[in-house]
Amino acid sequence: MLNEIYDHAKEQMGKSIDALKRDFSTLRTGKVTTHIVDHIKVDYYGTPTALNQVGNVIVSDATTISITPWEKNLLSDIEKAIQKADIGVNPNNDGDFIKLFFPAMTSEQRQEIVKQAKSMSEKAKVAIRNIRKDANDKVKKLEKDKEISEDDSKKGQAEVQKITDAAVTQIESILAVKEADILKV
Repeated sequence: MLNEIYDHAKEQMGKSIDALKRDFSTLRTGKVTTHIVDHIKVDYYGTPTALNQVGNVIVSDATTISITPWEKNLLSDIEKAIQKADIGVNPNNDGDFIKLFFPAMTSEQRQEIVKQAKSMSEKAKVAIRNIRKDANDKVKKLEKDKEISEDDSKKGQAEVQKITDAAVTQIESILAVKEADILKV
């Protein structure tokens, strides 16, 4: 019974950490990645569709993303979607494809992005703590229902805390790596 609770908590905490990694991939660092435009949706015949599903999105160089739509009539829709997404650059439409030129980041921009990363990691830690609370509640319920002893309940809660501490440590190390990547000039 307790092992099921531990496994479930580990799985849920792992999902929270994976979500944090996905969120971090949308943050801009020194060099541009296509993940910056992952969340942008284009109106494709009335259906909101991911940008990478309506065209080819590639990184041309360290500061440029090039978007080539599979259908030429989508150029203006893609352009509007990028402007609406407010990613900090204006799209340059040359009639065949769209280029996004990202200027070099200032130290203020880097600090602002680090703040965003810290905020994202705090949200992940809150999610981890909520998972810990749920797991501890399940352990206490087992004790209340006389399925485990008081000693086993205390051991179970200690084990849940160890799992939580490991997840929080992992979040902090991921944040440290991301922060170094953002601040690297």
